Amino acid sequence: MSAPLPAGGFLRRLAALTRKETRQMLRDKSNLLMGLLLPLALIWLFGYGLSFDVNRVPVAVVLQDPAPAARQALAGLQGSRYFDARWMTDMHAARQAMRQGEVDAIVQAPGDFAARLAAGGAAVQLILNGLDATTASAVEGYVEAALALPAAKEAGRAAARTGAQAARVEVVQRLWFNEAGISVWYLVPGLVVLILTLIGAFLTSLLIAREWERGTLEALFVTPARPLEIVLSKLAPWLLVGLADVVMCLLAARLTFHVPMRGPLALVLAAALLYLTVSLLLGLFISGVTRNQFQASQVALLASFLPATVLSGFMFDLRNMPAAVQFIGQLMPATHFMGVMKTLFLAGADSAATQAAIARGMATLAAYALALAWATQRTLRKTLD
Repeated sequence: MSAPLPAGGFLRRLAALTRKETRQMLRDKSNLLMGLLLPLALIWLFGYGLSFDVNRVPVAVVLQDPAPAARQALAGLQGSRYFDARWMTDMHAARQAMRQGEVDAIVQAPGDFAARLAAGGAAVQLILNGLDATTASAVEGYVEAALALPAAKEAGRAAARTGAQAARVEVVQRLWFNEAGISVWYLVPGLVVLILTLIGAFLTSLLIAREWERGTLEALFVTPARPLEIVLSKLAPWLLVGLADVVMCLLAARLTFHVPMRGPLALVLAAALLYLTVSLLLGLFISGVTRNQFQASQVALLASFLPATVLSGFMFDLRNMPAAVQFIGQLMPATHFMGVMKTLFLAGADSAATQAAIARGMATLAAYALALAWATQRTLRKTLD
């Protein structure tokens, strides 16, 4: 039976091994940066992204009664940090602004609003954009509170003068694009975006890096195959897998969750195919740049899936975030695809406004696809390090 080792030897060995591991950690700059930057990125993303507050929500105020009493009754919508009131006199222009996504709500006061208010009570119609049920619910509460404040002040003045009660303003709510107010209706199109992002960017981020690690990519460099041909050959099989995922998602959305699809199915599939191509090319580009499977998977997760969850408008309105965060969100392909999918599912493509919004989103995705295809084939130039 061997004698126990002295405690001093244990401490010396432990110190030596710790120094060795510390030097190895410092040499591995990529993992070190990931360990230090990932927590900061997550805090920044979720700190700014996870917010149920609404700020400066664009609201069209259609005031068809020129009487000063009518404008005074709606004065609570002006100057509030919660609203960006846009005064209009034409309901048609307000509806067009709603369809184009320029406003999230319409407050309409009819032509006899002041007269009804003087008679004891009047009603305004509140039309909400149901593409984001969370924001719509918050806007409804804020509008009711904003209209109740001037009425409460007038009630106090009336009671002080005559002891009578002032007229109140009733809000009659109506929801566009999601009449039932079902949250699943706007969550499921967003889930399609997240699934395609995960399937595309995360899984294909390993393909080129795996071949760099195994040394098989060098064998392709001595063949007549061009970099673009290599990229397309790696893209094709995963494109078929992604299309199968798209079909499964659409069937689940329609048959299981009963989400309406008001846009043409062919246009939904075309938009999904375009974004899937962008997502796959992003994964291949990351794989070609990093040349390491572990690093590629981490970068893909940080650059695609997490921002798509928080900064694309999936659960939170991007316009409620700081300007810098909004700018970053607009740079993400997922943000544009999210808008296209929600429009096609819930709003349809019947009006010129929705058609223009869909065309802008798909044109942006096409530009991303071309840029990423060029950048990815540049990572596969036939040169050896």
